[in-house]
Amino acid sequence: MEVQAALGAEIVMVFDECPPGDAGFEQTQKSLEMTARWAKRSKDRFNELQLNKEDTGFIEAESLSGQQALFGIIQGAGHLDLRKQSLDLTTEIGFDGYAIGGLSVGEEKSVMYEVLEFLAPKMPKDAPRYLMGVGTPEDLVEAVSRGVDMFDCVMPTRNGRTGGVFTSHGKLNIRNAKFTTDSEPLDNECECSVCQRYSRAYIRHLYQTGEMLAAMLISHHNLAFFLATMSQVRESIKVGKFAEFKREFLAKLSDN
Repeated sequence: MEVQAALGAEIVMVFDECPPGDAGFEQTQKSLEMTARWAKRSKDRFNELQLNKEDTGFIEAESLSGQQALFGIIQGAGHLDLRKQSLDLTTEIGFDGYAIGGLSVGEEKSVMYEVLEFLAPKMPKDAPRYLMGVGTPEDLVEAVSRGVDMFDCVMPTRNGRTGGVFTSHGKLNIRNAKFTTDSEPLDNECECSVCQRYSRAYIRHLYQTGEMLAAMLISHHNLAFFLATMSQVRESIKVGKFAEFKREFLAKLSDN
């Protein structure tokens, strides 16, 4: 809590344990119970820092804004009854927002979607719902349709460093030889500065010659694509056309 306060994080996460996706019932239950204990201790210390603003020994009181939000984390792997138990323990403590942890850690996507469909509707409606460590563009849209509000994931930059490009028509690998003379942008439908200025062939050339600029350009595009996707999601929800957007978006992703 002290480190996150010192960093000035807008969203502060409690300390938790994330069991593997294939963890058994007993192991998962012990883990979520420990996470709940840690969550209570985290909140107690968070309140001391935010409300009392006492000198922690290495954080000056005046450096704390008092505007940070604390999120609890719901665990339980793929066990729906344990997910409900973890949710109850976490909401009993009470947080500004609630995170769903322990997904996209090796389990089948169908398991992740099943957990979200079961859990999200039961989460507090007056607090943000945050899915940790997810995911691909289709994962984001599928999770939104099940009631999730927020996400984080390393995919845009991690894939960018290895030549993986997310586009409106599916993922492509810039290392493929077919892009050697391709004068098209990474994504014809993308308005980011990379797609407006550089061709697939040029970025592939950068990658093949070991220029780190290739990873930077692809990462920039991937982040722009993810942000644009979520902007389109929000707009489609506002106008009552999310179901139509989801159907068309997922259909286009299968083009590649």
